[in-house]
Amino acid sequence: MPTVEIFEKYIKSRIWTKNYDEGVPPEVEIRPAPLFTYLDRQTSENGGRTAYIYFNNKVSFKTVGEHSDRVATALKEWGIDKGSTVAIYLPNTPAFPVIYYAALKLGAVVTPMNPLYTPREIAWQAKDAGARVIFAADVLYKNVEEAAKMYQFDRVVVVEVTEYMPSFIKPLAKMKLKPPKIQYTGRVVPYRDLLKYAPTSYRANVDPTQDLAAFMYTGGTTGLPKGAEITHANISANLQQLKPLYDAVKRKRGLNTLVMMGLLPWYHIYGQVAVMHYGIFDGATVVVMPRPDIEQLMKLVQRHKAHVLHGVPTLYNMINNHPKARQFNLRSLAFCISGAAPLPVEVAKKFEELTGAVLREGYGLTETAVVTHVNPLYGKAKAGSIGLPIPSTYAAVADPDKPELLPPNQVGEIVISGPQVFKGYHNRPEENAQAFFQCCGLRWFRTGDMGYMDEEGYFYVVDRKKDMIKYKGYSVFSREIEEVLYQHTCVKEAAVIGVPHPEAGEIPKAFIVLKDECKGKVTAEDIIKWTEDKLAHYKKPRTVEFRDELPKSAVGKILKRELKAEELKKIQASAAKA
Repeated sequence: MPTVEIFEKYIKSRIWTKNYDEGVPPEVEIRPAPLFTYLDRQTSENGGRTAYIYFNNKVSFKTVGEHSDRVATALKEWGIDKGSTVAIYLPNTPAFPVIYYAALKLGAVVTPMNPLYTPREIAWQAKDAGARVIFAADVLYKNVEEAAKMYQFDRVVVVEVTEYMPSFIKPLAKMKLKPPKIQYTGRVVPYRDLLKYAPTSYRANVDPTQDLAAFMYTGGTTGLPKGAEITHANISANLQQLKPLYDAVKRKRGLNTLVMMGLLPWYHIYGQVAVMHYGIFDGATVVVMPRPDIEQLMKLVQRHKAHVLHGVPTLYNMINNHPKARQFNLRSLAFCISGAAPLPVEVAKKFEELTGAVLREGYGLTETAVVTHVNPLYGKAKAGSIGLPIPSTYAAVADPDKPELLPPNQVGEIVISGPQVFKGYHNRPEENAQAFFQCCGLRWFRTGDMGYMDEEGYFYVVDRKKDMIKYKGYSVFSREIEEVLYQHTCVKEAAVIGVPHPEAGEIPKAFIVLKDECKGKVTAEDIIKWTEDKLAHYKKPRTVEFRDELPKSAVGKILKRELKAEELKKIQASAAKA
């Protein structure tokens, strides 16, 4: 079937919309807007409403807006303006959106960093994004201090994790966290000093369709992390696309406002858009959790009668299997979404029985800021499917090597076209040439995921085109691990693959050929320990196997697929014996 015919019959007609929940439209009227206008609206219209609950301390939208204006004044005084980049190296805390929106008000671009990053990784991203100021948690300051020896920041702002906690628990929290003693200078300043500045009413002249809100780092289609250029309009559109889904939940439960769990990390696009930005957009209350703790999560859901939880399959599985799960009342939960990895049918079934909530699998990428697919909340949800494209989104399956669309039930590369699709990778013209193609009058983004669409418009992911490892929902790029391994004086060759693991999803395994002079002198444990200060803990290889040689193609390329096949055979043989 020709591409144009496939497009007209299945894609342009959006065959999937027939299975939408009642009240969810095929199209929403997208009104691109600077993101800071949403906070300004909440500050003026719902200023007294609780925006965040942090260790039981309630932070109002008025406070978030005012503090954001004070931080913006300081940043402006330091020369941060339109096009400047501000880095955020924090766990989830109310300071995160305060800082984020302060930067946006000036037209600056935010680049969030994983709190697990090592100094090397901080410096690398800061340099690639051109970050001039970094906001860092006090407990993580030593990493930034080391990173500053490799990359020069104009300012380092230290945020106490206890900021916005109730005053009576701050001393106890500080004793437990043991933040380092910090020597404040002209360049290193405490966050609380920024809150002494007068609030500004200044707002940059932002074109939401062209101006960037964030550099979000991802693996792209290959190799080292790349900065995805996310515009205000990308995020703004996705919030408007998600609203009909959240509204369906409100109607079903008779709710005026939502209470959302802020467990997913906000440095990642999923938690950032679906929870942090959406909470501001829709005036929801977010219960902020700086670190994952399953028992604490259940306590907070019960205490605050939370309605929405976003997570990954391992989170829901951990709740199901927690010994105290049935001691908590989790029946307030209405809408739960699982992303980042396939959701096992049994996990979803057990969680729904435990909570009475609707748990659905969804799909999205950093490059699509963030959601593109979700299963119907109250209609037909198909096990193993990532669901239906959300309103105002085109999705299709394309030939991985040609700009041609494929018919239903034929496996190819999942491609997306919609207002949430990012601008492109920062300073990566070759990557951009590979990532996009024009077809049928639309600009399509290649997701790097192989899958298919059935006759009803439900999509399925069958494999990842990207050479990427999914460890507990984290994206781990094998090439980055390999580059670190190659720095070891004894490593001659290295290849890293993801090996299936029952709890983690996949674990990084390194295959290494040692130099002759090191054979018998270096152990697998030595290699793993050596990587600990060079890679975030979730990236380090969990196992190392030494080989005399690695399988290679005729042109000398290491064949990882052969290593993967060997590992799968081992697992199958082990399972057969059990």
